[in-house]
Amino acid sequence: MPPKESLYPNDWLRVAEKDYARVDILLTAHDPEAAGFYLQQALEKFLKAFLLSKGWQLERIHNLQSLLNEAVKYDSSFEQYRAILQRITGFYFIERYPLVLEGAITEEDVREAMSQTKQLVDSIQSTLGR
Repeated sequence: MPPKESLYPNDWLRVAEKDYARVDILLTAHDPEAAGFYLQQALEKFLKAFLLSKGWQLERIHNLQSLLNEAVKYDSSFEQYRAILQRITGFYFIERYPLVLEGAITEEDVREAMSQTKQLVDSIQSTLGR
């Protein structure tokens, strides 16, 4: 029987922060595909931490759009991140699946996405007392 995921928001926040820190490390190593993957993973976990703090039932999903749909029910200001979260969801697929793409993800793509989602991360951390 596989282990169950934690339902505690701060557990998800702790892992999200760890994944978020990995993004900079991977950018320094000039690995934008892995950096983009970890940015997606971090934001997924930040959103799940936020949602769990609101009583949301944990789901095994990776799509940031779906998580955002739930999150805006509790904080409508999160809607402003829809376009960038959609783009970051694509980072996940670029790293996980062999796709034929013109011009893959760049370091600048990841840095810009981090910059555009920094306020979202800060808001979630603040909501959870960080």
